[in-house]
Parts: sequence; structure tokens; C-alpha cells
Amino acid sequence: MASTVDSNIFSSVPALQSNLGILSPDQIELAKILLENGQSHLFQQWPQLGVDDKHKLDFFDQIARLNSSYPGGLAAYIKTAKELLADSKLGKNPYDGFSPSVPSGENLTFGNENFIEMEKRGVVEARNAAFVLVAGGLGERLGYNGIKVALPRETTTGTCFLQHYIESILALQEASNKIASEGSQRDIPFIIMTSDDTHSRTLDLLELNSYFGMKPTQVHLLKQEKVACLDDNDARLALDPHNKYSIQTKPHGHGDVHSLLYSSGLLHKWLDAGLKWVLFFQDTNGLLFNAIPASLGVSATKQYHVNSLAVPRKAKEAIGGITKLTHVDGRSMVINVEYNQLDPLLRASGFPDGDVNCETGFSPFPGNINQLILELGPYKDELQKTGGAIKEFVNPKYKDSTKTAFKSSTRLECMMQDYPKTLPPTARVGFTVMDIWLAYAPVKNNPEDAAKVPKGNPYHSATSGEMAIYRANSLILQKAGVKVEEPVKQVLNGQEVEVWSRITWKPKWGMIFSDIKKKVSGNCEVSQRSTMAIKGRNVFIEDLSLDGALIVDSIDDAEVKLGGLIKNNGWTMESVDYKDTSVPEEIRIRGFRFNKVEQLEKKFTQPGNFSVED
Repeated sequence: MASTVDSNIFSSVPALQSNLGILSPDQIELAKILLENGQSHLFQQWPQLGVDDKHKLDFFDQIARLNSSYPGGLAAYIKTAKELLADSKLGKNPYDGFSPSVPSGENLTFGNENFIEMEKRGVVEARNAAFVLVAGGLGERLGYNGIKVALPRETTTGTCFLQHYIESILALQEASNKIASEGSQRDIPFIIMTSDDTHSRTLDLLELNSYFGMKPTQVHLLKQEKVACLDDNDARLALDPHNKYSIQTKPHGHGDVHSLLYSSGLLHKWLDAGLKWVLFFQDTNGLLFNAIPASLGVSATKQYHVNSLAVPRKAKEAIGGITKLTHVDGRSMVINVEYNQLDPLLRASGFPDGDVNCETGFSPFPGNINQLILELGPYKDELQKTGGAIKEFVNPKYKDSTKTAFKSSTRLECMMQDYPKTLPPTARVGFTVMDIWLAYAPVKNNPEDAAKVPKGNPYHSATSGEMAIYRANSLILQKAGVKVEEPVKQVLNGQEVEVWSRITWKPKWGMIFSDIKKKVSGNCEVSQRSTMAIKGRNVFIEDLSLDGALIVDSIDDAEVKLGGLIKNNGWTMESVDYKDTSVPEEIRIRGFRFNKVEQLEKKFTQPGNFSVED
């Protein structure tokens, strides 16, 4: 029961006071926190003791979850919400007092000596890294009802994003362990942040596919909880309109990954095991692992505490810019500034033209692609200070210009890439820029929205994402000496895209450019209409002329040479209408499917040396 000291606070809310008898001491403590933070409205409609008692206890179960999953609990959440909502009402600029400048970082050019060295260094470091995939989202925005990581990355092989990520990590693990001294083999930890929407489906996908070859002990799922919604500028928590015993909740954003890692105890475990790096990446960028080895090499060489992966960015392009901000009081930080804030910030800081391209044809502020490499030691130290809390923001939709009422409830949000906001000026924060064709092709827009994108801007759809994989692989092989025919332009789902030869390979075939170069020799050529899928490790392309479809699979102990003229009717691409519900969602959101007319398919299941020639 409540003590006499507490009784005053409860007496002002009779509906709650009359129900205290059913509450445990912990629940009474939670009720007190709510009342002390201006939340008495939550209990106004409560009936007397004996009516709906189970629902009342369910309400406190939810409050307990909301309180324990947020650093500092609900009191801290409400306090921060009041401050941020007051700033929002006043139209306060979060960058007041800061002036922008271009931070220092590394610009890499694919295939040159520096790039190759960075990739090799990255492979050495890979066994000292943990990988963290932020995968809390469903594919609804794409016109796909499943979890995004279950979507095929490309439809030549049908490999889904999650399988590709796991196979890439395993390929890095094997290559890195091979370089390390004997007897010091290490499994790379792989963490997946899920949500209520994705947790069980992610686990099912892993279990149904035997974790795609990874040991189940390497994989940890950390589930993100939602946060309470806010009804007004006083940060009153929003009740579910259909249930007076339930708080409305919404996702808090991918910034939660930091507090989840902190509370999981994994960071201590990794440090004890001798790990040095944590890599964060998002769910549907099919090109990302092309960039990881070299970026990790940059982190190790430059000793960056924080390394943001970036791509060249056109001025005013709808992608955040990595910016150094220096405050009048001397504080400074290197962070992502959203594109719609960067231009006004520059104009207000003595750059009359705002965000403009420099002599390179790109903005001097590189485009942030939300992939981070953090040095583990300083990261753990920082999280010990903050508990993993990330600087939040609020984005209420106001009913009118008085900003006194919201159109619908809002909530606090946080972003993974805002981690550097709390770092001291001594922290080494940099970036690594790579070509867009190599590193960045996110899949986030549905066909209808993608078709409305202004000409020349990226579609970021399932169509463009798949075509970008074929382009990247074709360009990599071109740089390795293969004559890959130039692409043709085609309109698919209302989007004009370049269609290159459909070339794919397993990560274990070629994780870094120097490995790929070793597997290609002589005069090789691939026609634009060709399809080539390499599924084995020791497959060598030597004097190959391909005009058609070639699929090669082999065990690790089989060495296979592909050569001579291989010509057949191949696979054709057929247009599919995204509204055609007779076609599976994951196909129709691309606007095409393959008609497998004819192919040469070879599978080698025995050790030995083999050659494939038509």
C-alpha cells in the first residue's frame, strides 16, 4: 500500500487512489512517477476497484516495459519530450551557434593501389570486428508484406539480403582467419536488431535456412521496444483511442541499437575476446559489402573512433551531408546534417550560395549512407557515460500555425548516425567516400513512388537496386580486364534503368578486388544479353567468350576453369506490371522476371580439376 507521504499525490487523482489496493509496491512506484510527471489524465476514466482490474494490471505491465526499456526511464523520456516540444513550438534551430565546415576523411577510388591496400588491411582486421544489422522494418513501403531482409537481393539466383550479408561476413571471416596466426581462429559475431514487427519472422528465416551457414551461436537478435506517444506540448502520454488501459506506442528509430548493445553486455564480452571494431549497417543496400573491407582498412590506418561510409553527393540531393560543426563556445562535432537543413545552415554561416557543387562536380559535403564503423574501446567508454542514449528529436505535425495542437500523436525519435553528437572534441571522427556505383543502392521506394522521381535522381527501388548489382559486378569485371558489353536502357515499372549483363557471384568467390583479378585471365568477353552466376569458390575465368546463360556451382575442393565460346539462347527479361497480382510481390515490385529459355548449368560435387567449355 502507499505510504502517508505518497497519499497526498494520490488524493488528487481519486480514480487511481481507489484502485491502489490491487497494485504491487513496484506498480505504486510507477504510478507515482507518472503523477509527478504530469500524467494524471491517464487515470481519469478508471472505474472503481473490482471493475476491469485485470486491464488495470495490464496497463501497469505496459508502463513497466516502457519504463525499463528507455535509458533513465519514463521520467527522463517525459522530461526530454517537454524540452524538445518547447523548442519545436518556438521553431528553435538545433544548429544555432554552429558554423559548418568540410570535415577530413578519405576518398577512395576503386581499383587503384591505395584502394587495394585498404581492402587487404580491412580483411586482416575483419576477424576483430562485430557486425550489427539494423533490421526493424517491414517492406510495406516497397509494396512487399514480408520483412525487408527476406527480399531477394537479385533474382538471377534469388539470394535474399540476409543470406548475402551472412555469406559476406563468413567470406571475410575465413579470409581474415587464414591470414591470422595458426590456432587463433575466431567467429565474427553478427547482431540483428529486430522489432515487434520483424523479430519472429527474422528468427524463422534464419532457422528455416540453417542460419545460411553461420553457427547459430554467432548470431544474436536484440529486440527494440517502442516508445510512448505524446498527445500535446505538455508531453502528456497518448492513450489508445480504442483502449483506455493502453498507451499508444510507435518505433523510436534505429538509434536504439546503441542502448540495446550497451544493456546486452555484449560490448564487454567482445572487448574481453580482443575485438576492436563494431560495424553498423542497414537492411537493404545490396552493394554495401563491396565497400566494407576498404572502409575497415581506412578505420585501422587512420585510427578513426568513428568512420562514416559515404558517397559523393550532388548539392541539394536528398541525402544527408557529413559536416563538421563548430560552436561559438568552441565545441565541435562531425555529424550527418539532413539535406534540408544543410543549405540554410550554410547560407546563415557566410556561404551566400548555400549547398553548391565544387570543382569536382559534387558537393564538398559527402553523402551519408548510414553505415558506421566504430572503434570498440572508445565506443564502450562513451556508452558507459550515456547508457547508450542518443540525442533525440521530435517532429510533431501541428494542426495550425499556433502550434498548440497536434494532428495526431507524436513521439521522440533517434538515429543511429547521431551517436557522434555526444563525443568529446578529441574523438577521431572521419569518413570514407566510395563511388556510388560500387557502394550504394538502397531499396526503399515502391514502384509508384519511384516512377515519380525526377529524371536523373536515384529511384532507390527494387528495380534500380537489382540493376545496380549487375552494373557494379560488370564494372568490377571490366576493371579486372573482362570485356563486358555496354548496357542497354530499358523502362521497367516506369523507371528508365541501365540493363547490364546479369552477372552475380557468391562472396566467397571474390570478396576483394585483388582476389577477383587473380581469377580472371586472358581475353574474356561477356555480351549484354548474358547471364553468369558463379556459386563456387575456386572458379577461374580464362579466355571465356560468353553469349547466353552460364550457371556454375562447385564445392571448395573442385577447381573449375571457364573458357572457350559458350553460346546459347540464354535468359530473356519479360516486363511485369507491378499491379499484376497474379505475380508474386517480390517479382512484381521489380517490373521484370526472367524467362529461362536455355542455359549451360554445371555443378561439381567432387574434388578435382575441371573445365567448362561449350
